[in-house]
Amino acid sequence: MHSALFLIEFGAIILGLGLLGRFAGRFQFSPIPLYLLAGLAFGEGGLLPLGASEEFVAIGAEIGVILLLLMLGLEYTATDLVSNLKTQYPAGLVDFCLNALPGAAAALLLGWGPVAAVVLAGVTWVSSSGVIAKVLGDLGRVGNRETPVILSVLVLEDLAMAVYLPIITALLAGVSLAAASVTLAIALGVAGLVLFVALRYGRVISRFVSSDDPEKLLLVVLGLTLLVAGIAQQLQVSAAVGAFLVGIALSGEVAEGTHTLLSPLRDLFAAVFFVFFGLHTDPASIPPVLLPALALAVVTALTKVGTGYWAAKRAGVGVKGRWRAGGTLVARGEFSIVIAGLAVTAGIEPSLGPLATAYVLILVIVGPLTARYTEPIARYFAKRRDGSGGGSGTAASTSVPVQAEAAEARGGVQS
Repeated sequence: MHSALFLIEFGAIILGLGLLGRFAGRFQFSPIPLYLLAGLAFGEGGLLPLGASEEFVAIGAEIGVILLLLMLGLEYTATDLVSNLKTQYPAGLVDFCLNALPGAAAALLLGWGPVAAVVLAGVTWVSSSGVIAKVLGDLGRVGNRETPVILSVLVLEDLAMAVYLPIITALLAGVSLAAASVTLAIALGVAGLVLFVALRYGRVISRFVSSDDPEKLLLVVLGLTLLVAGIAQQLQVSAAVGAFLVGIALSGEVAEGTHTLLSPLRDLFAAVFFVFFGLHTDPASIPPVLLPALALAVVTALTKVGTGYWAAKRAGVGVKGRWRAGGTLVARGEFSIVIAGLAVTAGIEPSLGPLATAYVLILVIVGPLTARYTEPIARYFAKRRDGSGGGSGTAASTSVPVQAEAAEARGGVQS
């Protein structure tokens, strides 16, 4: 009976996701907000809470994030990653200052104390790699000139989490400085080791994984990815970072074949991840903290747009690409919830969990919309400004062929 109920529930989830995805495709927008709202409707306090399939959905959600980051890693070589990190580390510092400090300030203004301030700083700082990876794929922007900049910011954030999570865990647990230092050293060592192996032995790994049989290639790559992600997480490093670095380590025909084989699995489990996020949010806990969450969301959405714009400008990306980069980085998600969950478990502030959940829900719904519409809105206001300045400016702007926009996105136009 339990098995039958599981099949019915999980089958209904998958069927519903397919119908929502078809509906979103018809109107040409990302299905992520619909997946989240579906999770809210059938989660804790929703219309029809699920029971039998909840544990399986949780595992599927974790696999979804891992596959999203693996597929992103397949798009770039280890050399590309190191080059981007070397050139984009100032963007990581700007990202921290513009997006972590508003969260810390909000916690202090609410009277929650310094530990809660460090927690909320992490919630507002880190963009959602899972959501952004899905959005880049949905919008067909993986090959755009601004995409390496976006990925550099995301990877810097994910690597920073290898430092931040042990620190926040130690603060919440009240452990000694020595114990916290050991945990931090292990996390940094593992992250550095995985990156070194990806850089030094990437070709060896690709030869080991390579196979002419799609079935064997799929099994080896998927098994290796889950194994590395699990070991990384066990050693206090993000599973997402481990999966991303596995993707970086694979190259050539292996990367192309893996991308083709895993794309359907990625889409399935990524959809499950977004539903799972909504399932574990009680709608009744959101209204009391909605206003502060909304204010914080507005401020940090603007600061993320500013971060992406500045980073893309520094990398020499054209104006349209800068706005696309900023709009794409707005979404928050999995890391923010993990950080808030640690604080809730420690019991430092009862209102922190609902506020973080409302905040993330707002931006995880708004994020795909800003990714799609920030650049067109900026272009509209630029045309309005040029038009008010004189007829010649408007004529010049309208004389640019439509193909120029596509050329800029792919790297052909700088401004």
